[in-house]
Amino acid sequence: MDFREISQRALDVRKKYAELERKKYGREWTSKEIVEGLVGDVGDFMKLAMAKDGIRSADHLDEKLAHELTDIFWCTLVLSHAYGIDLERSFMRNMDALEERIAHEN
Repeated sequence: MDFREISQRALDVRKKYAELERKKYGREWTSKEIVEGLVGDVGDFMKLAMAKDGIRSADHLDEKLAHELTDIFWCTLVLSHAYGIDLERSFMRNMDALEERIAHEN
């Protein structure tokens, strides 16, 4: 699966969530509410990262880490679409800039 297919899959799942939200709450979540969910996922990920480093404990740690990273990635894909960001292009530009900065540091 390439990046565009992954992005489209994320948007397809978002549409299904939007339908569920309309049924359950009478409206879709706003981008702000999705960001709030992302912040919660990052907090959950932080706790699991601490467990991975031996500071906390957690059962099924690697499975939970993978789940939270996937949730974070999904939110990122959905939000990039909502805000009109070409995430693939932006990612490649940022990686080029980082490599250039690293090269200048050497």
